[in-house]
Amino acid sequence: MVSGSVVPEQRGVPGGPRPRGVAGCCARLARSRPFEIVIIVLIGANATVLGLETYPHLGAAGPVLRWLEWAFRAMFVAEIAIRVLAYGHRPQDFFRHGWNVFDLVVTVAIFLPGLHGDSALLRVVRVARVLRLVRFSPGLRTIVTALLRSLPGVGGFLALAAVTLYVYGMAGWLIFGQTHPEEYGNIGRSLLTLFVLLSLETLPDLIQQGLEVSRWTLVYYVSYVLITVNLLLNILIAVIVNSMEEARRLEMTERLAPDYDADGDGVPDELDRIAISQRLDDLRAVIGELERELRVGREDGHRRAADRG
Repeated sequence: MVSGSVVPEQRGVPGGPRPRGVAGCCARLARSRPFEIVIIVLIGANATVLGLETYPHLGAAGPVLRWLEWAFRAMFVAEIAIRVLAYGHRPQDFFRHGWNVFDLVVTVAIFLPGLHGDSALLRVVRVARVLRLVRFSPGLRTIVTALLRSLPGVGGFLALAAVTLYVYGMAGWLIFGQTHPEEYGNIGRSLLTLFVLLSLETLPDLIQQGLEVSRWTLVYYVSYVLITVNLLLNILIAVIVNSMEEARRLEMTERLAPDYDADGDGVPDELDRIAISQRLDDLRAVIGELERELRVGREDGHRRAADRG
């Protein structure tokens, strides 16, 4: 975020030509830094109230907290109304941004007829408001975007991990099923034992139990640790780091890419931003190569000057 009274092109705030009248006032308000700070403070205060409600015997503070909850509801509804009105004659564009949809859902869901009293679902919806802080932090947005983009890769990783755990679980049942039924009595216990073993905390005890059966059980545990704990977890980290880099590039180039959509809403397409990030990487590589050539050229010039001297 940039400093100042106005923050241009915020995530989920209309871009392009500024509307006039009420829509123009709402657009300027939605873009302003004070408005953003007020919403952040309200979300933080709401989280504090939710935490206080977990304590029993609130006494006179109970009614005050309930009134504060209704005040928070009214203020969050007003915030959503301002953001919708900021789009002027195209309020449907409000739903083009995922964070806007999330804010609307967690704000409006509290008024559903089935949610009343002190139900667990109502508390879950109220707690979900705290997640709205993510939209106001570029770093948190990047992390969430990276996690979402990593889902396909994580799905492949989970499939590979499930196959590996199943194979080792069956092998553990065959090897230790008779001698250690508590850990390997069936496939369910075997998988649970191996899952806990991913933390490596139970590894010394399991190795000692295995040595009572045969010294060859070391091969079982060592291969499991190498394949699952080291190899598979490193693959998972690589998938997430790669998605994090892609999300960072999209976040950095969001305001640089032109919008080729017919609606002309000023929101760059993801493919456009990826293309620009790749061009920026190519440009950095060219600049680095030029710097190396200039450095070599200067060194050669100094050497020839020294030889002539």
